[in-house]
Amino acid sequence: MKKIFTTTAAVALSAILLAGCGSSASSAAGTNAAAASETSSAAAQSSDVLRVGMECNYAPFNWTTTDKNEFTQPITGTDYADGYDVVIATRLAEATGKQVQIVKLDWDNLILSLQNDQIDAIIAGMTDTPEREKEVAFTSPYYESEEVMIVKGNGAYASASSIQDFSGANVQGQMNTIYDEVIDQIDGVNHQPAAETFPAAIQALQAGAVDGVVSELPVANGVVAANPDLAIVRFADGQGFEADTTVSVAVRKEDTELKSQLESALSEITEEERNEIMEAAVNRQPANE
Repeated sequence: MKKIFTTTAAVALSAILLAGCGSSASSAAGTNAAAASETSSAAAQSSDVLRVGMECNYAPFNWTTTDKNEFTQPITGTDYADGYDVVIATRLAEATGKQVQIVKLDWDNLILSLQNDQIDAIIAGMTDTPEREKEVAFTSPYYESEEVMIVKGNGAYASASSIQDFSGANVQGQMNTIYDEVIDQIDGVNHQPAAETFPAAIQALQAGAVDGVVSELPVANGVVAANPDLAIVRFADGQGFEADTTVSVAVRKEDTELKSQLESALSEITEEERNEIMEAAVNRQPANE
C-alpha cells in the first residue's frame, strides 16, 4: 500500500506510505493530488523528465525517508523516495534518456493523476488487471511476487499450509488491492473491512482484531523482520490464492511510444538483477533499521 511495525512507527508510517496500496480520506486525497499537480507542473513542460507516481509508503517497493543515498530520489521538502520501485524508475528513465521525478500520491489517486497528466507513469507495485486496463496501459511485468498470510507467530494459524485453513478466521487486506479481493477465496472466512493502509492492517493483527493479513512475500519479510512476534504463512503448491502476483508499469493508453521505450528498457534488466535489486531494498527498508 516500508514499515517499522511497532505501534508508534506504524502510526508514523501511515503518515508517509502501502499492498501492496491504500486510500485515505477525501480531504487528504485532494490535498495530495493538488500537491502532485504543483510539484510536477514544471516537469510537465520538459520531455527530458519522466514523472513517476507511487505511494512512497509501501516498503520494500517504495517508502519515504529523510536520508539521501545512491538509491533515493527527492520528492518534497527534505524527503526522499527509496525502494525497489525507485531504483527501477531510475533505471528506466536513464535508459530512455530522461531524468526521473518521483511524485508521491495516495494509492487511489495514482490512475487519476496519470489520466490527468500529472504524472507520466505509475511504478508502484501495481498489478495489471482487466479493470485497470480499461483506464490505462501496462508494460510487461517488472517483478513477480508471492501471496502469503501474516499471522501471530504463537497463534492458531501459524502452522497453516492452505488458505482453507483460515476458514472461520478474521482476515483482512488493504483497500482496493488484490490482497483484499482474494480473501473470499477462503471458504467460510470472516472477511474483515479492508484497511486503508497496510500499517493499519498490521496494527489490527498485533491488537488481535484480525487473525491474518494477506500480503506479498517481500513486504511480509520486512514486517516479520521488525516484529518477531509475527510469522509468515507460505502456502503449499495448489493451496494458495489464485491471483496474478506480477506488477507492471502503467502509462496512458495513448502514450504508445513511451510504453515501447519502457518495454525496451525493462528487457535490459535481467531477472537476476531484479531479484538483487529487491533483496537490497528489503535489506535497507525502514523496518530493518
